[in-house]
Amino acid sequence: MLDFLRRRQSDPDQTGDIPPPLLRADRPSIGLALGGGAARGFAHIGVLRTLIAKGLRPDVITGTSIGAVAGACYATDHLDAFEEWARNVTRKRMFRYFDFSFAGSGLISGSRIADRIAHEFGDVSFDDLTVRFAAIATEVGTGHEIWLTRGRIVDALRASYALPGIFPPVRIGGRWLMDGALVNPVPVSAARALGARLVIGVNLNAEIVGKGTTIHEHGPDEADELLLEAARVRSGKLNLFGMEGVLRRHFLGERGRPGISTVMVDAFNIILDRITRARLAGDPPDIIISPRLGRIGLTDFHRAEDAIALGAEAAEKALEPVADVIEALS
Repeated sequence: MLDFLRRRQSDPDQTGDIPPPLLRADRPSIGLALGGGAARGFAHIGVLRTLIAKGLRPDVITGTSIGAVAGACYATDHLDAFEEWARNVTRKRMFRYFDFSFAGSGLISGSRIADRIAHEFGDVSFDDLTVRFAAIATEVGTGHEIWLTRGRIVDALRASYALPGIFPPVRIGGRWLMDGALVNPVPVSAARALGARLVIGVNLNAEIVGKGTTIHEHGPDEADELLLEAARVRSGKLNLFGMEGVLRRHFLGERGRPGISTVMVDAFNIILDRITRARLAGDPPDIIISPRLGRIGLTDFHRAEDAIALGAEAAEKALEPVADVIEALS
């Protein structure tokens, strides 16, 4: 199998050496459930490249948040452009996409990112796709899990990655929608409901080691008072430093004190981990791919090269038995 993979990767158009179970006419329909995880989502590129190299082109793709973006790029034949953009992202370039807004329902208006996505996808709709695709979102107020399967791809993606507090919710079909990871971080159930018999799930948040433990005895210390006193001094010097500097410190944080963005992203990360574990325990995929992304933060968009490599590596290992699974289900 490894020799086959090396030949396949060196010549992606080669099909003669693909193991028979992967090409047989009665093979089960394949679904790919791509999970959310912000910057870790670049690992989906490595996963998709490995699937293509193995001849495993999915019939159904479901994605949440960045997983929806990656899935849409594959479904619309924009994977090359997505990878090229990802590999060229730096901290400075990514920061240019953050059009901060303190007047709406999100710290970032999201217009610049949406414009970039619209530039790539244009008015492509779900009806134009050759594979079944769904982007997962959450309805504000009700908490309903919404499967976006109609309309413009751009609008669906913007709703699926609308991280609460960071991006404003998006109105589609009379519903205000936000990030789908709040209800279904790895949408295995959606892939099965859309007709996939063999579902491959990609969990970007499996390697969160040391988080979520219980500290059974804790209390205040002297440093707490020092931090409070420093905060009072800064507050009293508001006019001296100016509102812009104060807002920047509140958003980005400073030494010894997390900023608004850090608190919100970390809170979302904790929620994502808990929900992912529960959903996958109740409805596990047939094959799970879990890249080792613990050292890549949710906002480390400049580390796309590492994430892509880790995604490819995890897919290679997880997909070794795929031919046997297809044979069993056929």
